[in-house]
Amino acid sequence: MRLAGIAFLSLLCVVSVSAQTATEKQAAMPYRPSLDVSIMDKSVDPCADFYTYSCGGWLKQNPIPSDQASWGVFSKAFDENLAFLRSLLEEAAKGGAGQDASEKKIGDYYSACMDEAAVEKAGAAPLKAGLDRIARIKSQNDLADALAQLHAQGSDMIFDFDSAQDAKDATQFIARADQGGIGLPDRDFYFQTDAKSAETRSNYLAHVTKMFELLGDSPDAAGKEAQTVMAIETALAKSSQTRVERRDPYAIYHKMTTAELEKLSPSFPWQRYFSGVGMKDLKSLNVASPDFFKGMDAQLKSVPMSEWKTYLRWQLAHHAAPYLSSAFVNENFNFFRKQLYGAKELAPRWKRCTNYVDRDLGEALGKVYVSRVFTPDTKERTTKMVREIEDAMGRDVESLSWMSDATKKQALVKLHAVANKIGYPDKWRDYSSLTIQRGDMLGNFERSAVFEFNRQLARVGKPIDRGEWGMTPPTVNAEYNPSMNDINFPAGILQPPFFDPKLDDAPNYGDIGSTVGHELTHGFDDEGRQYDEKGNLRDWWTPEDAKQFQEKAKCVSDQMSSYTIVDNIKINGKLTLGEDVADLGGNVLAWAAWKDANKDKKLVPIDGFTPEQRWFIGNAQQWCTNEREELLRVSAVTDPHSPPKYRANAPLTNMPEFGEVFSCKAGSAMVKEKKDICRVW
Repeated sequence: MRLAGIAFLSLLCVVSVSAQTATEKQAAMPYRPSLDVSIMDKSVDPCADFYTYSCGGWLKQNPIPSDQASWGVFSKAFDENLAFLRSLLEEAAKGGAGQDASEKKIGDYYSACMDEAAVEKAGAAPLKAGLDRIARIKSQNDLADALAQLHAQGSDMIFDFDSAQDAKDATQFIARADQGGIGLPDRDFYFQTDAKSAETRSNYLAHVTKMFELLGDSPDAAGKEAQTVMAIETALAKSSQTRVERRDPYAIYHKMTTAELEKLSPSFPWQRYFSGVGMKDLKSLNVASPDFFKGMDAQLKSVPMSEWKTYLRWQLAHHAAPYLSSAFVNENFNFFRKQLYGAKELAPRWKRCTNYVDRDLGEALGKVYVSRVFTPDTKERTTKMVREIEDAMGRDVESLSWMSDATKKQALVKLHAVANKIGYPDKWRDYSSLTIQRGDMLGNFERSAVFEFNRQLARVGKPIDRGEWGMTPPTVNAEYNPSMNDINFPAGILQPPFFDPKLDDAPNYGDIGSTVGHELTHGFDDEGRQYDEKGNLRDWWTPEDAKQFQEKAKCVSDQMSSYTIVDNIKINGKLTLGEDVADLGGNVLAWAAWKDANKDKKLVPIDGFTPEQRWFIGNAQQWCTNEREELLRVSAVTDPHSPPKYRANAPLTNMPEFGEVFSCKAGSAMVKEKKDICRVW
């Protein structure tokens, strides 16, 4: 994925407005070019720090808004896109004749969310049914029944349950049980011994205590209950895999029969749970983290049911807090956004509500969105670029000196099988069975969660729908899915400043082109390379080629691990390896594709920069970002991406073309000796 995480109807039917109307609607969104010389700092030597040279002006001109933990080109584009979506939702919320079912649903959802008076009046009352359900728990069977309902409503209390492709048979969906149940962002937060981590745990305890008080408990009782929650979550975290461990796809694939799961975790009535989620005939599933369920079983044996009920009450309030009255919303913000990530104030309600609509009704909203902003010309031009970059990768694979012919053959088979999803899905999701009601914000969230939970589980045992999207059309991001072997570029990221139809090809290939190459390279990074052309987890590499890959990838990991994030905290190159390899590979492929596409054209300088320089500046300016220190600390543990500065600079140090284009001298910070250059693809 490029970011912290992009015919059902023919294109002409989906983009039902005229080209003129689409252009007029786009004009409502602020225009920012994919290369902007006004945001550079030309006083900086590009050979010393190309990121600051390209972004220095932007960093000074764009302080972090008070409701944000970071502020960059991506987040600014996301924010502007959100404002445009808001206008669509406000229009839909008005209702009126001629409104279709999709517009009515998104309008009603947004209206209910924006009805702050109704939410305030309800207070904690929407939690009553869930709290009563938890209060009635007396046995393990009762616990299983309650978890079945609570999981369906969007939580991962104690553990997580959903469906996914079978990694060993990518033609089928399989049920999946996985680790979960903690409130802090990562299991490592419970065990790190530095002063800042200890402070975070102390603040977390205070937050959990306050949430229990909001449920009506006395301060003394709430404090004891928070300690109970921390003890249970710490035990669950101890049994959980680390993020680095989970980068190995084999480490999170353990197909078992339900009988084998029952032997692994006999204290939990699994058949009761499966019946509760509508899967009483389930025969097998992927138990992603067996050790977690062993640990969970030990806790179920030793922790009294009264304490589990305390934990469930906290988890219920925790998951519902963003949709409740201001007391819950503000307390949730105070810890998770302010203390943990450094945001200074709560995002406006309209931003939160717009995000919720995109999350829960993304394709209904997306259907309206693409009709306003995504023209046939944009789809045609970006599709052409994707094909050119895929061709560049084909040539790259064929030229590799370190890879044998046998592995090259398999790599090309996989490359040619990659499916390109551009703009929006070929078939819109059907939300007709989902009930959305005005005046019922939490109910809409819970019904949406149940709708998605049931949709996920209904896929188990059925053939894969390879046309399904995992991202909504308005998303300002992109991704590669190894199980589907496809790259996804939603309409939201195919807008300025990432793809700018008004500018020359150089910055477009440097920006969105490198993103295309990035996602394509994910199919061949340390994780993606372990899947074949059909999405099956299968080793198609010769042992020697695999060893060569690992050595070349280690060069990237070692380089990134040398960079400091904040204080003495360095990048965890093993955590960020996949994204770092993709950043480098994406640049190399996009550069090659651009050079090939323009080899017969006479390109001229613009704004005092050669076309080659414009490519590199456009590439770097996508990363312009200010980040709060609190976010940097959390990201060091949780984010598989390196900080933006190093995503801009590090790949270029491994591209000799950069030094040539900017006439850098040997020994410059942005220039490596030939023997030290990292290169995988």
